[in-house]
Amino acid sequence: MLRAVLLPFRAAQGRRAVLGLALSSVLLVAGCGDGGKEITGTTTQPAPLGEAKQGGTLEQLGSTDVDFVDPGRTYFTPGYQLAYAIGRGLYGFKPGSSGPVPDLAEGAPEIGADGMSVTVKLRSGVKFAPPVNREVAAADVKYAFERAFSANVGGPYAATYFSAIKGAPAQPTKGVKPIVGIAAPDARTLVFTLTRPEAAQVAAALVMPITIPVPEEYAKRFDAKNPSTYNTHVAASGPYMVSSDAEGNLTGYKPGRSITLVRNPNWDRSTDYKPALLDRIKWKTNGGDASLDAQQVLRGEGMSLDTDPPAPELKNAVTKRPGQFGSVSAGGYRYFPLNTQVKPFDDPNVRKAVLAVFDRDAARKARGGEVIGEIATHFLPPDFPGHEEGGGADGPDVDFLKNPRGDQALAEKYMKAAGYPSGKYTGSEKLLVVGATSNPVKAQAQVAKAQLEKLGLRVELRLVPADAVYTEFCQVPAKKVAVCAGAAWGKDFEDPQSMLEPTFKGANIQPGGNNNNIAQLDDPKINAAMEKAAVLSGQERLDAYGAIDKMIVESAAAVPFVWDKTTIIWSKDVGGQVNPYYLTLDFTFTSRK
Repeated sequence: MLRAVLLPFRAAQGRRAVLGLALSSVLLVAGCGDGGKEITGTTTQPAPLGEAKQGGTLEQLGSTDVDFVDPGRTYFTPGYQLAYAIGRGLYGFKPGSSGPVPDLAEGAPEIGADGMSVTVKLRSGVKFAPPVNREVAAADVKYAFERAFSANVGGPYAATYFSAIKGAPAQPTKGVKPIVGIAAPDARTLVFTLTRPEAAQVAAALVMPITIPVPEEYAKRFDAKNPSTYNTHVAASGPYMVSSDAEGNLTGYKPGRSITLVRNPNWDRSTDYKPALLDRIKWKTNGGDASLDAQQVLRGEGMSLDTDPPAPELKNAVTKRPGQFGSVSAGGYRYFPLNTQVKPFDDPNVRKAVLAVFDRDAARKARGGEVIGEIATHFLPPDFPGHEEGGGADGPDVDFLKNPRGDQALAEKYMKAAGYPSGKYTGSEKLLVVGATSNPVKAQAQVAKAQLEKLGLRVELRLVPADAVYTEFCQVPAKKVAVCAGAAWGKDFEDPQSMLEPTFKGANIQPGGNNNNIAQLDDPKINAAMEKAAVLSGQERLDAYGAIDKMIVESAAAVPFVWDKTTIIWSKDVGGQVNPYYLTLDFTFTSRK
């Protein structure tokens, strides 16, 4: 996903380093943070707040449920939106800036001079909601990490970004096991000891929801089950909580239907940088027609839409309704992964033919046109570390991506190189293309189908509910989805490793499901280059990942089609704010007017 900030490591004077992105630098710099002070970062313009008021209810309309309420398991945008409203990770993000600020942490992480340790001091006064009703301690974050490495919880990125922690399991553990490299010597101190000098990378990833505290004495009975049932008993530490009964059962979570958030009665405003003005959030997750939902939001009162609206409503908001939308750079890419394990996409020349023929501008228009962002030429987006090294705006020098509207003659040349003399496919395989039943993903799926058919490829287009596109099809290798028409990847933190490794490294293919390498690319040269790049710093790191970006493009494992902006809409009496990290409405900064 997502849905933050990493820069190559440099030991800072006094062994304290700041997590953040300085526009003129590619190194971590010395400094510290506190409370609501931003550590560093690029900024985006927030939507106008209007006349914010305390209290009131917001109704969010949408057709996609969260993947998980459990912060240790979520890895999709809706799950992040919920996680950061009900939980307090070590670091978070304010609307209007892409740089992280301390949240549960009281300041910036302390990085050891040798790059082999990270120490975080926690602030006092942060309390769990009922039924836990106690102050959060460092041991709660330690347990949150340990449970993520268990098979019972199955944290989707724990092994990817935190494998350098001493004692981190190479394989998911049966039950939750202690990790010796994570220590809580006192209630306010958390120490990570590493086996490799990757402290900067580990520190950068501390913005992710794996850092949201989990009380062991409460959660262990749920985590003892496989899979864990903590998902329906999550103990909140943020300003909001899912409505629950006295035992902690999340009565406000109706899977596939709705989520109701209310105030955490134990939240102390003086410990938090978030204003949290709303009293209640009603989140509908079983909406049908996205266009009708968007129209209702724009014309109604007290509502918001969970994601980008379809093209007509997007145009309406941007051109006619100032103050009813907010846009942020998505810090990622939308793409059409081509399953390299499905014939004929196992042939690189066939894949290059698809990239050559693909009208990427038509795909962008299906989502809303130029207003949604630039047509992508590779995978590291603009204003992101490694973008220039990966080819900048023009991208790598490959002929099959030169024409954003497609090149039929060039595509047929590649098909002939693949053994099809006519330049068109003559095999018997039928390719499964999966998209959503709602726009704009439905529209871009239809565009994808049309592009493949230009080459004579036989296509079965299957449209499914939005929340099933990934979890039931694209992320499940056994379904043999040839093209995932709704794929997008957002930064985990602001470093090229987080943009390329989860989606294109062979080791990240998960045959059993929850697979983010949708193209199932397993190229030994790319894998080896990623291993080497992971331990580099400074310009060497950016050069290495820029070269990897080019290698991925040259493999033709996916069609990059837009470096997009995310635009969220709301009613005229709502002061909406879009979070630059998880790219949707930030409940903790949004208000009624």
